[in-house]
Amino acid sequence: MKSNKKEKNFPLGVKLAIIIGFIVLASLGTVTYLNSYFVSKDVRITAEENNLTINTRSASTVQNELTDLRANVLQLLDLINAASGGKTSALSKQAEAFFFERNQGIAEIAVLTDFGNGGSLLLHTDLKNNRFYTSNEIDSDVTEGLFIQLEKDLHRACRGETIVLNVSPFYKSAMLGLLIPYRENGLEQCCMILFSLEEISSILGTGSINETFLINDSDELLCHPENDRVLSGQSMKNHPLVKLMREKNQNSEESRQIEYNGSNSKGKNIRYIGAYQKTSIADISVLTSVPLDTVLEGVRTTRKNNLYLMGVVLFISIIFILTFSRYAISRPLRHLTASAEEIQKGNFNTPLISLLNTKRRDEIGLLNKSTQDEQEFLNTFARFTNRGVAKAIARKEIDFEPHLKDVSIFFSDIRGFTAISDGFKNRFGEESPREIIGFLNDYMSRMVNCVTISGGTIDKFEGDAIMAVWGILRDEDLSFENLPDSDPSKKEKEALHHKHIQQDAISAIRGTIAMRYALMQYNKDAEAFTKAHEHEAKAKYKPHIRIGCGINTGRATCGIMGSEDKMEYTAIGDSVNFASRTESSNKPCGTDILITQDTYNLLKKDYIKCEENNFTLAEENRVNEIVVEMIPVEFEVKGKGAQHFYGVVNMPQFDIEEFFKTADKDFKLDSDCARAVGKFGPKTLNEMRNLLGIPIPEFESVNLNEEENKIQVKK
Repeated sequence: MKSNKKEKNFPLGVKLAIIIGFIVLASLGTVTYLNSYFVSKDVRITAEENNLTINTRSASTVQNELTDLRANVLQLLDLINAASGGKTSALSKQAEAFFFERNQGIAEIAVLTDFGNGGSLLLHTDLKNNRFYTSNEIDSDVTEGLFIQLEKDLHRACRGETIVLNVSPFYKSAMLGLLIPYRENGLEQCCMILFSLEEISSILGTGSINETFLINDSDELLCHPENDRVLSGQSMKNHPLVKLMREKNQNSEESRQIEYNGSNSKGKNIRYIGAYQKTSIADISVLTSVPLDTVLEGVRTTRKNNLYLMGVVLFISIIFILTFSRYAISRPLRHLTASAEEIQKGNFNTPLISLLNTKRRDEIGLLNKSTQDEQEFLNTFARFTNRGVAKAIARKEIDFEPHLKDVSIFFSDIRGFTAISDGFKNRFGEESPREIIGFLNDYMSRMVNCVTISGGTIDKFEGDAIMAVWGILRDEDLSFENLPDSDPSKKEKEALHHKHIQQDAISAIRGTIAMRYALMQYNKDAEAFTKAHEHEAKAKYKPHIRIGCGINTGRATCGIMGSEDKMEYTAIGDSVNFASRTESSNKPCGTDILITQDTYNLLKKDYIKCEENNFTLAEENRVNEIVVEMIPVEFEVKGKGAQHFYGVVNMPQFDIEEFFKTADKDFKLDSDCARAVGKFGPKTLNEMRNLLGIPIPEFESVNLNEEENKIQVKK
């Protein structure tokens, strides 16, 4: 038996699946790893070489472009200076026009003279390409402001430095300024060449995964694939590749390469391969980088595909072994487990149980059948005891030990039930029990529905009487009452406990008022039922009935009571007995719902307009407003002394349609029965009596249950 048990816990199919899976994973995993490793290494070397080549080529191209630009401009200036008649001669003008025709990307050439002593610069020559300014919608006169802004750099150029500056922010167009030393007639001069970035940008390119950009000696961005960064005059001092280049302080014109960490456009930290090189002109640095993730993307894709392939092979290898165990054992057991979990949660009617296959001729079939039998038993058990109690027992939320609890107890009774039973016996004879039970089940199912929706718990049925309790399943103890008054938590717990008791009492009254609507609906349906069968032999009928309901709030002993052969979860004590006596007082009081003075005192300040609250309720309490009238007779109650009962008239804000729709989405309100409760309900006890056909009593001659001698009119 032990070996069989072990085999069930760890079946052969799973063992084989594990062994085959291990072999497949080990072999294909090793191949995938080695392939990824060597291919990644080769791709990385290729990417490094390509990045370095691009950087070298870009640096060489930029240097050639700037060298040619400088040479062409100096040649133009020399030609103009050598021409007879000077700068204003026709030959000079023609040379200028030809130059700008062939160099349309050059905006302006200015020669400035530095007379030393920190003085201002004198504009010596200013050649403007008006076509450039016009086509780019730039005012050509703004260059004078640029001279002032770049004064320090112009002085440096006059003293022999070649400088390249980003003037794009000044012109709002992608442009550079090349400042070169210029000597004429022994004067310290510089030539400023303003030209478009378009030519250099096209050389560097933007479609490659390699990103190339230019910076000057001040780390200002000169050219970048993202044109907006150039237009904003961005500084690259904090760029990781620039910082590494400056730290190494390498002035060689040979390309250098380094690996570094940086952030991509989404702010994610990734690894880059970077290369940099300085040009021989203007100390320009050309930097090129490529993200390793992009370089290795193809490798990762191949690796991912290999992993997918490995998964497919693994799946195909073990699918046949696992098929039987999956469909014949695992899935049915999962369904069975899910059904058992729902039962443990108290969901006895879960549809999962109906899906269990009971036709199987094996142990799982027997378990499925046993689970369905258990569901049927639990539903029967819940009907014989109480569904709320049954669920609480299943969830292990119930305290089986008897304990004191503050609850609201409800009793109801059908008026004249003995006469109603005799009427059934006279008409149906031996068939009367079935007819009586059918009538009672119809009536009680409506009343029980009201209790359940309002959160109450049906305690028991005694003939035509119903006992229900609100708060009996609440997880709460009264240990806080033993705390000293100095303990700050005592008042907190007392207030919370008081709120719970109030809510239970409100729920009890709400559920009972809903019974008034449900009873009117029953009587209306009973009348239609009786009329539909009036021409039949032994015509079936349902009687028109009235009921009395009593509610009391107080402390009761709650718990499992009875013997080993018969137990029930119930509440007992004086408060329960008093609720029963309250129900029996409805007839002499001419009411259908009575609450005790204890329940009234609990609710009056917050939910009943009375002298204690100046007939005003707080805004948050108005939705639960209760209208009651004191019965104008003082009663002597055994063990309690002088008491008053209060007839419940209405809850004006009660939405009866919303109440019933919480349990039945298809519920439709009967406008005639809606007069029993809510905004259309009665406003006084006499209105309620007229609505339900209850005679107005004469309290002077009322006879109050002299047989039990529990309640007497106080004289």
